[in-house]
Amino acid sequence: MSHTEMNPLGITLVLGLLAGVWAQINVVRPQCDSPEAEEAALVARDYLNTQHTHGYKYALNRIEDIKIHTKPDGDNTYMLEIELLETDCHVLDPTPLANCTVRPKILTAVEGDCDVVLKRVGGALTITAFKCKTEESTEDLCVGCPTLLPLNDTTALEFVQASLATFNNMTVNGTYTVMEVGRMSSQVVSGGPIYFAEYVVVEANCIDDACVPLNDTMAARGICTAKGLSTDHTVDCKMFLTLMPVVDNSTAAMPPAVHVHTGSLSPMHGLRHHKLTTLHDPHLSGLLSESAESAEVVPVAPTVVDAGVASAPAADPASPTAADPADAGSASDSSASAEVPVVVVKRDVSAPAIVDTVTQTDPIALVPVCPGRVRFF
Repeated sequence: MSHTEMNPLGITLVLGLLAGVWAQINVVRPQCDSPEAEEAALVARDYLNTQHTHGYKYALNRIEDIKIHTKPDGDNTYMLEIELLETDCHVLDPTPLANCTVRPKILTAVEGDCDVVLKRVGGALTITAFKCKTEESTEDLCVGCPTLLPLNDTTALEFVQASLATFNNMTVNGTYTVMEVGRMSSQVVSGGPIYFAEYVVVEANCIDDACVPLNDTMAARGICTAKGLSTDHTVDCKMFLTLMPVVDNSTAAMPPAVHVHTGSLSPMHGLRHHKLTTLHDPHLSGLLSESAESAEVVPVAPTVVDAGVASAPAADPASPTAADPADAGSASDSSASAEVPVVVVKRDVSAPAIVDTVTQTDPIALVPVCPGRVRFF
């Protein structure tokens, strides 16, 4: 009898202990343009670039969202959504990312939307999981501009080989072979199509027409750009002074990265651009399932206000709080897509509510904490 009577008490005690443990884990939503969010985004960007072993480096364009699961011991988990844009610097190019140029839309920009899970342990941020979706930008494409070709396009690859032969004929200190095709495109002009190509070359041993890349870390490498036709073209190659090392700054084990591809001009059959590494989640964290990048669209959460405020109108675009038109537009689009009324609730966050204290008049106008500013387009 007494044992039966104790069961409900024991269950209540266990549930109470569990509730106490979960109560110590808070979800913080800092502003997407806060220093803390910027730090995490730059760590994620640099890490993704080191794991991207083909194609070009990516620059941070926008912080879409950030959530931080905090614990009393400081072992915090960051859930980050960022947008990246392809630059004109190959991953083997030692040029600092800050000096690389983001490709404009007119040349078919390539965007990477990535969800990244980071942990801060002992003050240091490390990446534990990520997933990325890479696609061409279809906005503001112009008629008559160069269009990307598949990386295994036969005619374009013949143009690559013809331009490489021209370069080798101009080179007296060595012979080069194609290591990787980065981009190929064509443009229709009055005389027919002309071709554009970017490809990485590596020093090689050649006997007759057969070339074998030097299997040497000191082998000269560079990137070539060519324009024209197989029979009439220009080609310019810039040799790399040093090679970019593959650095793994994560606590999670990653497969070794290999840059050299032999036996084929391009391993990316049918694709028109190189993709970021798609997925890395070795511990099956399950945290990436919260991502909005794969399928669903998550409405932007409102800013924290006083408990007595139940709802408020969107921010006036003319207000000083909406200084960036691109940000203001994104915020209004997110609000318009939500089919349910916005309910403002108290939330424990480290970043203060964004309220214009100079020109503010009742009722209070809200500015969403995310997404952040657009750096390029």
